[in-house]
Amino acid sequence: MKTHQTAFQEGTWVQISETPSFSASNAQLVLVFGERMCLEKVQPYEYLRSLYPIADIVINSTSGEIYGDSVHSGTIISTAIEFEKTQVRTTKVDIENHFQSAEAGEKIAENLQREDLKAILIISDGGRVNGSELIAALNLKTDNKISISGGLAGDEARFEKTLVGLNDNPKEGKIVGIGLYGDALKVGHGSMGGWDVFGPEREVTSSEYNVLYKIGDKAALDLYKEYLGKYADKLPGAALLFPLSMRATPDSEPVVRTILSIDETTKSMTFAGSLPEGALVRFMKANFDRLVDASGKAAQSSIKTFSNPPEFALLVSCVGRKLVLGQRTEEEVEVAREILGPKPTITGFYSYGEISPLNPTAHCDLHNQTMTITTLAEA
Repeated sequence: MKTHQTAFQEGTWVQISETPSFSASNAQLVLVFGERMCLEKVQPYEYLRSLYPIADIVINSTSGEIYGDSVHSGTIISTAIEFEKTQVRTTKVDIENHFQSAEAGEKIAENLQREDLKAILIISDGGRVNGSELIAALNLKTDNKISISGGLAGDEARFEKTLVGLNDNPKEGKIVGIGLYGDALKVGHGSMGGWDVFGPEREVTSSEYNVLYKIGDKAALDLYKEYLGKYADKLPGAALLFPLSMRATPDSEPVVRTILSIDETTKSMTFAGSLPEGALVRFMKANFDRLVDASGKAAQSSIKTFSNPPEFALLVSCVGRKLVLGQRTEEEVEVAREILGPKPTITGFYSYGEISPLNPTAHCDLHNQTMTITTLAEA
């Protein structure tokens, strides 16, 4: 596996890394992560197509761009991959609202299904999709036997619109599936949050898809404000600092859910993923050191099954983590690089939702407020 990375910074394209013997004319896949307004202004597809004539080019907007051990804003990062033994196929579906999320997942799985399918990378619109339903459908259609990971596109902290494109400049309402095929490919996963939980675990008693109405016998927003105290006046922005931990059943592993918006009229909260009735939730708050340490643990998990260092690592972290960590944001990428070592090419982005198993043996799920890492290598 060989890679070539370029970046659009300060009004110009520059090469930032290249592995030996890389051939642009043979690259099969290009992952492009960029700030939404920059993507709209630059329209990078035609330039990238001139560099990589046969590659499938996937472009999405972000809440921050990652390459190497650094985090950037207002840039475009392009990573071209030349696989030696792995085949690549892609598919794209349109989505108008979150009710179509499960159908979109089914279509992607059907379009990519093949006996030698090894992994699926998902790059999805981050505003219209219900990520939980999308991933549940993908898992069901692939019998929980295929590695699935990726992320929901971001838009800094604006939450106005997100963009995704396949072999075209990106637009709203697109979901791209990337199928990777062949036994030569080795895939690793890690996903960790690092948030502190506080308060008792409570039951979701009224919800619809990703809208939470009641926790126990109280209106969700009223209870949430009680716990936020002085931060309640800073809603909805402060919600990114206080996500929820959710267990769909008493026996399931907890996942983190980010709050996207609040409704003072219905006293409800809208999340980036589903919160089904009967689920158990707890409030969470930031612990800066634990957030950074969690990135290192995700990296360790992602290489647990590798006998040699991976060749490529995709890091997808959450816009909420970026807002909380502030000037310390780069630390979570630096600690991941320390664990992964100097060999793998690293790219990634800050998202509106992270798609990954918790570990290499678990099934895929939608996460919020986590650092997720997918590692690849060819035997």
